[in-house]
Amino acid sequence: MIRLNLEQLRTFMIVVRSGGVVRAAQSLHLTQPAVTARIKALEDTLGTPVFDRSSGTGKLTKRGEILLQYAHKLETLANEIERDIVDPDGIEGTLRIGTSETIAQGWLPDFIGALNAQFPKLQIELNVDVSVNLRNALLAREIDLAFLLGPISEFSVDNVDLPPYALGWYRSAQVAHSGRAEGLYGKPVITYAKNTRPYRELRDAVLARVGPDIQLFPSSSLSAAMRLVTSGLGVAALPKTLAEPFVAAGDLRRFDPGWVPSPLVFTASYVADPPNQVVEKASILAQTIARSASST
Repeated sequence: MIRLNLEQLRTFMIVVRSGGVVRAAQSLHLTQPAVTARIKALEDTLGTPVFDRSSGTGKLTKRGEILLQYAHKLETLANEIERDIVDPDGIEGTLRIGTSETIAQGWLPDFIGALNAQFPKLQIELNVDVSVNLRNALLAREIDLAFLLGPISEFSVDNVDLPPYALGWYRSAQVAHSGRAEGLYGKPVITYAKNTRPYRELRDAVLARVGPDIQLFPSSSLSAAMRLVTSGLGVAALPKTLAEPFVAAGDLRRFDPGWVPSPLVFTASYVADPPNQVVEKASILAQTIARSASST
């Protein structure tokens, strides 16, 4: 009787899903030779190649295709065991989370605390970036869970809705502003990074409502945008829940130009193939924490 190594089977599936050894190594945090060695050991155990190396494309052999079907069944069974039997206190491993800075500045600390309490042995890696980069990282399986402007329209991705962030217009409370609020005081508009949907929507709205003379200063850092506005360099449409503490502290003031950009809509998104009970539970926990934060 052969003795299959489950870690080698998992590596085999990740190589197939990732499209090659290079991406699989990145996903597994291993070197390419280590991944190749696992595949070779699996083939030695089975006594047959699972990849057709003569094609140069990493195509599966016929036996490799059969193995993939069995590996899917084993993977599903392992996830059901983890869901129904394994104590959360005993779950180990690493959960790689990517998040937009808007969420990082908001309820993320509460989520990380709750996640750590639920899975005390789970290691958590955090990456803060713009949504387009988070999407690409998720689809490349470089992260496991993304809090980003969503949803992601990919057949392999599940999206859990998060409460939207309503926006409001803010200006510095320390600087006298001449002009009219309708014209945004003639000040530059501090906005989100160029390669984001909020930037595009705000750019089009400013052009249509105010005209082409207003400058846009994109920033990939929300905290930097806050500092630029409080210094009086420009005005901005900011998430209300994040800007209001600055109003209370006397650093920012609200103003009404007669319109406001649409709310920022976020999702907790993850690749659902293969299913991962920890990631699924983490996404639901994020939804619960975010809803609680938005209701206070």
